[in-house]
Amino acid sequence: MKTKEEILKNFDPNQPGLEDATIFGLPFTAEQSEIIVIPVPWEVTVSYGSGASKGPKAILEASYQIDLLHQEYPDLWKAGIYMEQIPSKLKSQSKRYKKVVAPIIKALEKGKVIGENTSLHASLTKVNVACEQMVEYVKEQTLYWQNQGKHVVLVGGDHSTPLGYYQALATKHNDFGILHLDAHMDLRIAYEGFTYSHASIMYNALQIKNISKIVQVGIRDFCEQEVNVVKNSKNRVKVFTDLDLKKDTFEGKTWQQQCNEIIEQLPQKVCISFDIDGLYPWYCPNTGTPVPGGFSFEQATYLFAKLAESKKEIIGFDLVEVAPDKNSDWDGNVGARMLFAMCGAFMKSQKKIKSNKIVFN
Repeated sequence: MKTKEEILKNFDPNQPGLEDATIFGLPFTAEQSEIIVIPVPWEVTVSYGSGASKGPKAILEASYQIDLLHQEYPDLWKAGIYMEQIPSKLKSQSKRYKKVVAPIIKALEKGKVIGENTSLHASLTKVNVACEQMVEYVKEQTLYWQNQGKHVVLVGGDHSTPLGYYQALATKHNDFGILHLDAHMDLRIAYEGFTYSHASIMYNALQIKNISKIVQVGIRDFCEQEVNVVKNSKNRVKVFTDLDLKKDTFEGKTWQQQCNEIIEQLPQKVCISFDIDGLYPWYCPNTGTPVPGGFSFEQATYLFAKLAESKKEIIGFDLVEVAPDKNSDWDGNVGARMLFAMCGAFMKSQKKIKSNKIVFN
């Protein structure tokens, strides 16, 4: 087997992505890569649009078309990014339990009480157990690669998927925060009876004592229960709603100033959680729960770059809710490009790549 040094010497980054290679067409093995991507094809508790379980595959397939010379992080590809094989067992379980969930949601929409129906209550219990097993799988995979000295990131799947990832980070870091970009607060308590609902991920994250702060950006859809969770969080949750951000922009505040305020709210160590529906819907037209408004691709990557340049430390990230369309690879394309940019910010923050942005005069 060739060493990484030999590969770097002979690999041509200008050629088309190699489909028999790992993500982005890179020629490195897991052992030779700084970043390990854990794909989690799971969307059991989604209650509106579907397709997030296909996100990891869509991102992988679109990644081969991305040029490796990123203007902000031109040396990123040399660090090595490796995606684990998409777990077929997890994907089949997601498909099976999603069918179990359907009649539960239908009953709730009709105003029925699940606890009064023995069959539906039993199904709800089965789903919660299955989701707990998914969380444990993610935690174990993350810990495995962390113990190999790798920088681990997660690609979902719906937004329930990174809970085990946060639990694994908590075994390595006594205090960290989450920079949460999303259209939704995701602070519902066991939404629709599902302990590990995609709409409950940040509430569940708050149960991890090592997570000292969650800073939410771009929020534009929430309920009274979630507002109460924020108010009762003892300042562990800071919310920058889309409405407030846009109002400040309209009245003269720059995105640079807003990013500085966002970053200032974060603790020293930061994990980024990016639900793709935080973007304007035209970037992710097939995501499960789109909401008008949001921010641009460039605004998001600018925020990540500013965070990487700050004195804070990015310790990981997840990218979730990318849902492809049957007739287009647009969502996967956007997801793959966002993943690449986030990897760049991560590696820059970890000082694994040089700060040599390409400047055109």
